[in-house]
Formats: sequence, structure tokens, C-alpha cells
Amino acid sequence: MLAIQQIPVLNDNYIYLIHDPESKETAVVDPAVAEPVLSVLKQKNWQLNYILNTHHHGDHVGANLTLKKQTQCKIVGSAADQQRIPGIDIKLNEGDTFKLGNHEFQVINCSGHTIGHIAFYQPAANALFCGDTLFAMGCGRLFEGSAEQMLQSLKKLSSLPLDTKVYCAHEYTAANAQFALSVEPDNTDLLKAIEHIKQLRGNNQPTVPTTVEQELATNPFLRADSPDIRQTLAMQGASELAVFTELRQRKNRF
Repeated sequence: MLAIQQIPVLNDNYIYLIHDPESKETAVVDPAVAEPVLSVLKQKNWQLNYILNTHHHGDHVGANLTLKKQTQCKIVGSAADQQRIPGIDIKLNEGDTFKLGNHEFQVINCSGHTIGHIAFYQPAANALFCGDTLFAMGCGRLFEGSAEQMLQSLKKLSSLPLDTKVYCAHEYTAANAQFALSVEPDNTDLLKAIEHIKQLRGNNQPTVPTTVEQELATNPFLRADSPDIRQTLAMQGASELAVFTELRQRKNRF
């Protein structure tokens, strides 16, 4: 059974350490900064073998070279984005797999936030590490890709098993929930989730991981077909892509 350790850093980033107790191999996902990672590795007596990068932004690859120098780990990232992943050793495409011990991770291309963004999915652990593509009740901004690309990426991720735990890279849930409420105010699942979020954040606890099931019920970016959302936007007869695009533009201004 893989051990997953969540490390909060910067203002709202999450780094994840994934440890396989059998092989003793350890990977870190999207290390923004090195010190907290090295500190947890030391505390747990784990050796770092791999860095898994979902995309090239500085708050995801910032510690790549420092960690590589100190631990001799290998850096894993998207072949399509290899020019922008510092120190990359292993270049992967959609459909490729990556092994940590005997645990196989599937690589999913999920461009939209950036071109060449990937996610790592481990079926046995029900774990998805999706960087800045899917958030609890939100999705990443479209810095490089199109709304169409992001919609397709979110469809891939949300078609994973309902109990999949979604380990996204930021604590944006409270703000995302307020936007979700503005476009679907009568969603009872959403209202219930907001109460839970308030409790967690009030106790300084993370709202992440979420689950695919929870996101399908509460995340407006996975709910472009919702009659209530369409009514709020006055887009009853519009295409799913048009509704999604409008949601993303509204969230940018929210």
C-alpha cells in the first residue's frame, strides 16, 4: 500500500510524497521548494528516487535541481514539455506508464492550463495527481491551452472511478466554492460541501484530496450540462463547450 504524505508550502501549494514501503522507493510530485521535502524525507527516513512533474510552472518545478543534486533522484515529466522541465530524465507521453516499485502509474495528457500538462494516476491506490488541471470545485486557468482542450482533459479525469482521490496542487477550494455557488445556488450537494469546507478551513485542515464523485456533484466545470447552471447563464440551448467557456471567463473575473 502506497503511503501518501501531503506537504503544504508557500501560500496555498501542496507537494505530495509517495512512498512504496516494499521497494522503499519514494517519489515527490511537483516540488515547489526543497526544504520542506528534505525535512519530511529525513523525518520519515525515506530516500527520494523520483520527481514527478505535472507541468513546468515555477511553483511545481522550483526545487527540481536542488533535490536532484542532493538526492540523485530522476526527474519525470512530459515529453511534449521536456524543454521546460528543469533536469528532466524520463520523458513520458499519454498512455505511458511509470513504476514506483511494483506500483504502475498511468500518464494522462491533460493540456489546457499549459500545453504538455500531464497527470499521474495510480489505480490500485485510487489516486490521481493532477497538478493544476482539476481542483476541488474548480479547474486551472487557461494560460496556454484552449477551453476545448481543458474541457476534454477534464472529461478524461472525471471519467476515472468515482472513488478516485484527486490530489490537486492548490488549496483553492473555499474561493472556488463561492464561484460555484454563484452559478448553481440551489445545488444541495454544493451547499453541504461548503459547510464541510468551512469546518475544515476553520480548523486549518486541508480540503484536498477531493474525489471524482464529489467533483461531479459540485464542480461547475464538470457540470456544463446542469439545467440550473445553464439557466443562471441564460444559455439553455448552448453547446457544452460554450457553457464551459463562459464559466471559465466568469471565474477569471470573479
